[in-house]
Amino acid sequence: MNEPDILAKGETALLIIDVQRGFDEIEASGLGRNNPGALMEISRLLAAFRAWKKPIFHIRHEGTAPNSFFCPGGRGFAVKAEARDMPGEPVIVKRVNSAFIGTDLEARLRAVGIGTLVICGATTNHCVETTTRMASNLGFDPWLVRDATWTFDRIGPDGDCHAAADIHAMTLANLHEEFARIVTTSEIITMRGESRSNY
Repeated sequence: MNEPDILAKGETALLIIDVQRGFDEIEASGLGRNNPGALMEISRLLAAFRAWKKPIFHIRHEGTAPNSFFCPGGRGFAVKAEARDMPGEPVIVKRVNSAFIGTDLEARLRAVGIGTLVICGATTNHCVETTTRMASNLGFDPWLVRDATWTFDRIGPDGDCHAAADIHAMTLANLHEEFARIVTTSEIITMRGESRSNY
């Protein structure tokens, strides 16, 4: 975990997880969330990776339960405008928490020599965390962008309400160094400038 630049492990790609309108429905139900500026940071990352001509992979969640906010064909399945894909950028649809299960994501990454994954999206403690852990277990080098992901308040099994900011912080603490490098959008963009000769 001590390499100085973002190209520590092969080619670098941006992985955008589940930035879909279904989360608007969840927020409208009254659950609090953290990182209100996360979408703006995701937009910055997208713009930067496009300018650098680096690979971008869009992940979408397809709900399987009849009452899911993410049922295909429903308005919740649609991607939010800030994270809309462009022609040539792969869109991979998953049905579980990990973007690697039941998809060809790993094969696509291996095929183009991806070693480092810059990960953002929603939610921090569900699909983002699960995908990040599995990416690490598979031998990739995940960089989780802390200000470009978010989560919601949650009721625990003891009935206590846990604030989104606390859940977010604890998830990052659990992943830090063992499963991922925790960074900010600005750090990624700055690293790219400092590592220009390596790209």
